[in-house]
Amino acid sequence: MRELLTKYFNHLLIERGVAQNTLESYGRDLRRFIFFIEESKKITDINEVTPEVIVEYLVRIKNEGLAANSMNRSLAALRGFYKYLLREKIIIETPLANIELAKVWMKLPDTISKEEMKAILAQPGTQTTPAIRNTAMLELLYATGIRVSELINLTMNSVNWQVGFLIVMGKGSKERIVPIGKIAYDCTRRYVDEARPQLMQKKSTDVLFLNRFGGKFTRQGFWKIVVGYAKKTGLQKKVYPHTFRHSFASHLLEGGADLRTVQVMLGHADISTTQIYTHITRERLREVHQKYHPRG
Repeated sequence: MRELLTKYFNHLLIERGVAQNTLESYGRDLRRFIFFIEESKKITDINEVTPEVIVEYLVRIKNEGLAANSMNRSLAALRGFYKYLLREKIIIETPLANIELAKVWMKLPDTISKEEMKAILAQPGTQTTPAIRNTAMLELLYATGIRVSELINLTMNSVNWQVGFLIVMGKGSKERIVPIGKIAYDCTRRYVDEARPQLMQKKSTDVLFLNRFGGKFTRQGFWKIVVGYAKKTGLQKKVYPHTFRHSFASHLLEGGADLRTVQVMLGHADISTTQIYTHITRERLREVHQKYHPRG
C-alpha cells in the first residue's frame, strides 16, 4: 500500500502540479491512514477497506483532538486517493461513495473515554432513592445511546423486561428498538422496584423516571444532574447528556461493531437508506451490543 501512496504522490506532483505544501499535508494524512489500517485493522489489501473502517478512522483521529479544518483536509486527501485508485482500476468501488456516513461522525462533539465514562457512572451510588434513580438514568443513557428527550419520555411500557429491550419513540415519531445491556437493565430494574414507588408520592403516572415531585423530568433538570456528576469526577472537559450518546456510538465502533447496526440503535435514518435497516434483526442488535459495548 505504501507503493500505491508513492505512485499517487508522483501523480499529484507531476500530472496535477500540486503545491509542495499541499503534497506534504496530504502525505501526512494518507500515511496516518495507511498506518491505521495496517497496524490497527491488520489490513494488507486496499480493497478490504470498508465504509466502517473509514468512519472508525475518522472517529479515531477526531478523538485524538484533530481540528475541524484538519478533519476536512484528511477527508479531502482520502477522497483524492480513492478517486485515483478507481481511475487506475486498482479498486472496483470506493468506501467513500456514501460520504455522508463520514460527515456525521465529523460533526460529533468531543466524546469521553471508557475510563472517564466509568468514573461518571460511579458518582451517584445507590444509597438513596435519588441516587438509585440517577444511576439508572445514566447507565441507561450510556447503554442505549438514546437522546435525552427520549430518555425523559420513556414510560413503563417502554421497557421489555423479558428480552431486555427499550422501545424508543424517536424524531418524527419513528419507533426503534434498542438493547439495554445487563448493567443498565439491573440498575433500571432496581429503580423500578425500590426507588420509583417512593418518588410517585401516591400519584398515578406511567412515566418511567420521576423527579422529586413525582413528575416527569425536564431536559434542564437532567442536564444539571449530568453536569454535576461530571464535575465531581474532576474532568477538565465539558460533559453534557449528548456526550453519552456520542460516546456510546464511539465506544461501540472502537470495539469493532459494524457501523450500520450502530446507526440503527441511534435512530439515524438520514445516514443511509432505510432499506439497509430492514435487514437488521433484533437478535443482531442484541449480539452486537453484548459483544462490543463496554457495559453490554
